[in-house]
Amino acid sequence: MTFDQLTKNLKKDFSKLRKVKIALLGDSSTQFLAQAIKGWGFELGINFEVFEADYNQIERQILVESELYQFKPEFVIVFFSTERLLEKFYRSSKSEKVSFAEKQIAEISHLYQTINATMASKIIFFNFIEINDAIYGNYANKTQLSFVYQIRKLNFELMNLSRNCASLFVHDIASLHNTYGSIFCHDPKTYINADVVFSLDFLPIVARNLSDIIQALSGSFKKCLILDLDNTLWGGIIGDDGMENIQIGDLGIGKAFTEFQLWMKELKHRGIILTICSSNSEETAKEPFEKHPDMVLRLEDIAVFVANWNNKVENIRHIQSILKIGFDSMVFVDDNPFERNLVKAHIPEITIPELPEDPAEYLGYLRSLNLFETSSHTDEDEQRTKQYREEGRRAFVQKEFTNEDEFLSNLAMVSLVKPFDAFTIPRVAQLTQRSNQFNLRTMRYTDSEIHAISESKDYFTCSFTLEDKYGDYGLINVIILRKQQPDLFIDTWIMSCRVLQRGMERFVLNQIVSLALQNGYKELIGEYIPTPKNGMVQGHYKNLGFTRLEGDKELFRLNTEQYSNHKTFITSKQRG
Repeated sequence: MTFDQLTKNLKKDFSKLRKVKIALLGDSSTQFLAQAIKGWGFELGINFEVFEADYNQIERQILVESELYQFKPEFVIVFFSTERLLEKFYRSSKSEKVSFAEKQIAEISHLYQTINATMASKIIFFNFIEINDAIYGNYANKTQLSFVYQIRKLNFELMNLSRNCASLFVHDIASLHNTYGSIFCHDPKTYINADVVFSLDFLPIVARNLSDIIQALSGSFKKCLILDLDNTLWGGIIGDDGMENIQIGDLGIGKAFTEFQLWMKELKHRGIILTICSSNSEETAKEPFEKHPDMVLRLEDIAVFVANWNNKVENIRHIQSILKIGFDSMVFVDDNPFERNLVKAHIPEITIPELPEDPAEYLGYLRSLNLFETSSHTDEDEQRTKQYREEGRRAFVQKEFTNEDEFLSNLAMVSLVKPFDAFTIPRVAQLTQRSNQFNLRTMRYTDSEIHAISESKDYFTCSFTLEDKYGDYGLINVIILRKQQPDLFIDTWIMSCRVLQRGMERFVLNQIVSLALQNGYKELIGEYIPTPKNGMVQGHYKNLGFTRLEGDKELFRLNTEQYSNHKTFITSKQRG
């Protein structure tokens, strides 16, 4: 979208949109950027309530009691421009130039620590675009006295700082600048006359990318990629051309499809679920995955493989029923405009990129969309494809049982129940950040916040794994109980939708009640805070035997002394 289109959105009705409070602090003019962010928010269905600091007042807003802290934003965006850094660098002595990056990163770290100690906000720092001032030419890469050397070092140190600071995230404006080019991103006239460092054409891209980060940190991100085959993963039509004649490999247009598959494989390693939805016979469609020497993707990389002559809308609904994730978490990639429009008409929540006609442009186009923004990554993410393949086997076996209890008993399910520890804290934090559907209160926590809760005497914590005869689901349930005498309040109850209809919620409640009784608590208090995505758990507490309390909030009570354990087919391995 253009900047003009985004500013027109500012005149529309934001009153019914979800509010997200963000603070924008910059050392140059940020008015146009604030407008672009708010305008882009309307496209996402978000009312970005923006606090814009006064011109070049970053340090004052952060280091003293200010309007920033009164505003209490969910996200703080901090933008130091490279242009001002360059001026500062030129005014430095020779020794100061050598240590320039270290000094800047120390100042950034201090600002972050100050915000983090005062507010529970996520903090997003822009990194720094590269300005080659041509003082040293290419020799700039060999001397610490050059600005090029120092700005690259600064960006590297900013990445390292973010790795060690749970609430600090980097907006990679340098990468965007490299992609679109300096002439597109920067208008010298606008900069000189209005101190606006980004061109009006570039601002919508910056706003969109910032929104991607905020969305991911808010738990809205893509989890699954649904792929067509013919002329999408390879060139040609396998049913007509035969496996030996499809285009893939290092020659001609086949190279484009090979590089496309390499990218897909990396997404799979990162934790994105790859699925196939193809109009083909299954045997024909699977043949290249099994036998073609140039195929990068193999069957073990695909979580769900659907190839038949049903329409793709029906097949995508089938894939969703196995994965148990929202359609808005899915991306459908197909070269055929008819298929794209058919799916878009029937399942509008799915993201469907409009692929270019030339396969050589597929990869660059998809990369530019930044569809798979994320806020975290754990080792367990890499096991996701295997876990969903196992779930497909369970779904197939379940059809053999007419009685649900017999099927659940046959699974031989076992759960490890223990408090949070150093090994589980990253996954626990990730679940709080990513889970939207089975999430009773939708509280988001960072690693450091989960660590503090785990060590606090004011909380009980429980993590639950689940495994059965077909495989290991991993850590799939998180409970945080806050001690508020004389009862226990369920601050957080999150469960992966992968284990729905396994009786896990009943097993978890049995464990919670046992914990409460052991520590002398006679009542559990649960709360349901509705969101657009967690309607599936609206009746959760009522279904488990809780009683609704009177009042405006959706609060529920359970008497632990009168509780009888629910029937489950899950065995507890141990409790730490």
